Amino acid sequence: MISGIFGKTKPINYVLLLGFLFILYWIVYFNVNINSNEPVAILWQSLALVILLFSVLVINFVVNRNQITSANSFVALYFVLLILVFSGSIADNNAIFCSFFLLLACRRLLSLRSLKYIKLKIMDATLWVLVASLFYDWTILFLILVYIAIYIYEPKNLKNWLVPFVSMVVFLLVSYAVLILTKNEDYLFQHYQFQTDTLEEVLADWKLNTKLIIYMVLTGITALAVFLKSGKLGLGRIINLRLISIYFSISILVIILSLMAGELPVLISFFPGAVFLGKYVEIIKRKKIKEIVLYASVFIAFFVFAADILIK
Repeated sequence: MISGIFGKTKPINYVLLLGFLFILYWIVYFNVNINSNEPVAILWQSLALVILLFSVLVINFVVNRNQITSANSFVALYFVLLILVFSGSIADNNAIFCSFFLLLACRRLLSLRSLKYIKLKIMDATLWVLVASLFYDWTILFLILVYIAIYIYEPKNLKNWLVPFVSMVVFLLVSYAVLILTKNEDYLFQHYQFQTDTLEEVLADWKLNTKLIIYMVLTGITALAVFLKSGKLGLGRIINLRLISIYFSISILVIILSLMAGELPVLISFFPGAVFLGKYVEIIKRKKIKEIVLYASVFIAFFVFAADILIK
């Protein structure tokens, strides 16, 4: 039944996912925040919620436009299920905004496959990564993804390699001008600290570590299975999957480094994670097995969410 619903891209799929995500968001918010009734706080959270819901639609656009998957909603489904498993992640506004801008950057990098307006797309992607780094400083490592995309699609043009530096200059000029107007000139120096403290507190949180390890291992195995079974796909699709796998690897590195600084932007890894989980379900040929995997995924996600609430 689930495969029959989310195996297509009908509007009802997104009504269900967005509606569920809307309810989940406010449940988590009012459960986590003490001053949740303050009007200013609720207004700010509402903006974060709009960005989160819009992210689901952008993900659907990216995977379908770039033919990463067939015409289905499995990636969007797994994106929401990952949020359910790590429900605390949506209480972090920085993670929501950071994830959204990284998604926009990835969208531009994947569109390089058309080999049109390459310099403009590289500039856009670099700017989106830099904007994302305003929420988590270690996110600036995603500039590596920009250069890898240049190497993959058009490495022989020297100007392409220089475009990110132009974007950095533009970003610094604009951001510094804004900071001068707001009388906060030292913000960039204070923000980009790139702290790496001790891992003792991180390792002590067994519940979080268990979920993260299982998530990373499961996604890694799924990604490997997808690559092994995707040999018949066109070169363009394989390259897109490789780029997304690098996206996932960098996101895991950023999460680990951020954990050492006392932060947890796990949400930034949900897009590539959902791509591989959704792609794996798509390539399962037997309908009964596909249904079992989907039902198991939904059950596990709800079980983990319920267990988190009971343990708290």
